[in-house]
Amino acid sequence: MRAAQPVQPAILELAAIVAGALLAVGLWTPVSGCLVAAFALWALITKSGDLWSSVLLAAVGVALAMIGPGVWSLDARLFGWRRILIRDRQG
Repeated sequence: MRAAQPVQPAILELAAIVAGALLAVGLWTPVSGCLVAAFALWALITKSGDLWSSVLLAAVGVALAMIGPGVWSLDARLFGWRRILIRDRQG
């Protein structure tokens, strides 16, 4: 008879998929980017296999959380898109 699989990893994998989907559509970008980075670091620590894919996914999550949503994201449609204008230091 086969032993039952623990429920906790399945719940965490489902939460990682939800966070990735939120990031893909651009909804709650800073929060979902941090969640994607946290889940990637969790996978880096707990799973064996290709470590660099987890490192890359964590870096992308952190970068998107810091940069924020783009003009085509749901965040921009719902809350407005803000641009940072950098002026020249002349005069």
